[in-house]
Amino acid sequence: MDLSQLIDLDRQLLLTLNGSPSLFLDGLVKTLTTAVTWVPLYVSLLFLVMKNNDNLKKVLLIVVCAGLCVLLAGSLNDMIVKPLVERWRPSHDEQIGMAVDVVNGYRGGKYGFFSSHAANTFSLAVFFALLVRSRLLSVALIAWSLVNCWTRLYLGVHFPGDILCGLLWGGLVGTGVWLLHYRLNRRLSGGSNFISSQYTSTGYALTDVDMVIVVLVATLVYAIFRGCLYLYS
Repeated sequence: MDLSQLIDLDRQLLLTLNGSPSLFLDGLVKTLTTAVTWVPLYVSLLFLVMKNNDNLKKVLLIVVCAGLCVLLAGSLNDMIVKPLVERWRPSHDEQIGMAVDVVNGYRGGKYGFFSSHAANTFSLAVFFALLVRSRLLSVALIAWSLVNCWTRLYLGVHFPGDILCGLLWGGLVGTGVWLLHYRLNRRLSGGSNFISSQYTSTGYALTDVDMVIVVLVATLVYAIFRGCLYLYS
């Protein structure tokens, strides 16, 4: 299979996954794909970090590493990769653009390779999964990232190939930044391990991890509520 066949397959798959006749899903997806919707999740992760690290240097190191994930995974992509590759988003694609189901006229910017939503969210999911070492939190954050990826396909602003490459790059960035954090953090704490039913192996209280999960679930409930309101707007 050559490149042109792969691109055609990408287009066909996008049209299969894109849009629906449901106004509820339109409203749900628009809410889920909006960055401000996830501010409570970011705040809860910051609270988790602040409550479970015993000095300001450790907290700042984690905050800087999380920022580095976003910078390397998404910001550099927006500034460098997308303008260089110049792959049109499905909503602007000359072959299928008019067939793409859009919500409220939203078509995104011109270029879409690769997906910054996928790269950003997955880099943070991988970084915090390795940092906290809670199976529940890891599954929840990876699911959060994949939900964000689905919204981009539903809205027709990314091809599946954009999403896949974004996930791959985000995973590499998240792992690389965690390795950097691991090396630097050992100098601050000696790399202690916890053996307790109340804490993860890296020292995060399970009750505080549960708080992040509650915030994530509450955000999903809010998005569902907004989707219901969309039916009557």
